[in-house]
Amino acid sequence: MRRIRHNDYGPLEPAALGNWRPDKRVSVVIPAYNHQEGLDRTLTALAKQSYPAELTEVVVADDGSTPPLVAAGARVVRVDGGWGRGAARQAGAAAASGDVVHWLDADMILDERHLEAHMRWHHLLDHAVVIGDTRFVNELGEEGTRTEYTTRTLESTRMLRDAGASAYLLHTGASSSVPAAMLRAAGGVDVTLNMAEDTELGYRLAQAGAVFIPDPEAKGWHVGPSTVMLRAKEVHRHNWSFLGDLIPDLRWLRGHPRRRWRVPYVHVVTEADGYERTRATVDAALAGTLADTAVTVTGPWDLLTPGRHAALDDPHLDLRLLRNLYAAEPRVAFALDAPASVAPAPFLLRVPAGWAPGADTIAQLVRQAEKDTLGLVCAALEETAAGVVAARLERTAAFARAARHAGQAGDLADDLVDEMFGALWVSGAEFGFATGDDIEPPAGDPAKWRALATRRAAEAKELEAEVARLKAEVKRLSEQPAEQPEPAAGPLAALFKHLRKTG
Repeated sequence: MRRIRHNDYGPLEPAALGNWRPDKRVSVVIPAYNHQEGLDRTLTALAKQSYPAELTEVVVADDGSTPPLVAAGARVVRVDGGWGRGAARQAGAAAASGDVVHWLDADMILDERHLEAHMRWHHLLDHAVVIGDTRFVNELGEEGTRTEYTTRTLESTRMLRDAGASAYLLHTGASSSVPAAMLRAAGGVDVTLNMAEDTELGYRLAQAGAVFIPDPEAKGWHVGPSTVMLRAKEVHRHNWSFLGDLIPDLRWLRGHPRRRWRVPYVHVVTEADGYERTRATVDAALAGTLADTAVTVTGPWDLLTPGRHAALDDPHLDLRLLRNLYAAEPRVAFALDAPASVAPAPFLLRVPAGWAPGADTIAQLVRQAEKDTLGLVCAALEETAAGVVAARLERTAAFARAARHAGQAGDLADDLVDEMFGALWVSGAEFGFATGDDIEPPAGDPAKWRALATRRAAEAKELEAEVARLKAEVKRLSEQPAEQPEPAAGPLAALFKHLRKTG
């Protein structure tokens, strides 16, 4: 299987349409609510596809239509236990039996080779997410146009080959396809979302190592403008209320400096290795400038039984103290072992206990990784007889993709990550890591300093206004004719007299 660097699928050579023999089954999943006429048009186009009918199934997820939808040549499943686009997509996917799930909106008309264009990529790569070329038309038969956002993104990224970690932003439910196994591994569709569920799913697929491939030959037409085209500001207002909580990459939606987010940007993992040493690491990680950070402390927590034990002479005293300390801290979790993946968090930072990141260390490491979309940044902390002790910032997507190639020719995960994303060693000291007496205490209150800065800025504005007023008054008085009588006594009179004497 070809190893793709970042999102550059260019080395793949898809088969020419009509000149290959497929063997994978595809399930076309159509979430629908009412609008029987539009669904009928979509199903008619599907019946004419060049992809073998024996390898194709169509599943319509009826989201409570009245009357229930009728779908000739398709299997209809009713959405139970919820409603909306997310619930409908997941209901359809759960009922699908194909190797690939192909999402399709119920108001799309497909070119006869649309499915074939998608499926040729899936025969080359088991982690491809293919995006169809959706055009918007007023009437059937028109060539149509892409959305402005899609056009701009494709043109600026060489059809997503240079999109790096942000390629998922073009993922859309109108016409996209994903391996069924990969969809399950990513957690399926979020059934609670009624809008932007395709963007959120695209983000999680990216963390699972997906390569996003837009295919201009997978043509499809949407009759009439989309909701985003008609009501863009309202759609954004709605979606941005929750996408910031779910997609850490959307940094501009996380402007609040102190609140907690559902999905952390960086998940720190350290081991329980002494109360003071571990506390220094955890406290420093929580006190950094990158606020959306979570911490998992690994250790034999199963040894802490609830039975009677000595308060001060407990052999597991340090474990108990750590659990006591962070029991009510929602950003700290306890686990027996380090998690295999921290998805959907985009970064995992492994830090040895006793080593504390500085105030801006984690943010600096992330910036270093994002600069070249690196999959791994190792910070050398010290060299011992056993080797180099290091902190490791791992990109979730990079290690997920590397896992798909693990075992091939004995490749190690780090080597695979380096090949497909890039890896870098840096000095831990230069990035602010410290240990022992060199650790800065996580003291101070950032909010207090921000409040003070706000007050000082307001005072500065008041002083600037006063200076401007005085300058205007000086100019007015200096321009008065010489025969003017002396102004009344006071500060301005004295100032005027001084100006006249000095010319």
